[in-house]
Amino acid sequence: MHEIEEKELEMVKGGGISPWIAVGIGAVLVFIIGVYDGFTRPLSCHK
Repeated sequence: MHEIEEKELEMVKGGGISPWIAVGIGAVLVFIIGVYDGFTRPLSCHK
């Protein structure tokens, strides 16, 4: 077996999707759901 050195360990890339991409996808989904909810269930302003 070959033990991985600290520099090699820092260079290892894995996972698949960056956290910022996940946050962006989540924000887009929340926005689209909000727009859909606004069209299907419009609420009037209570003045």
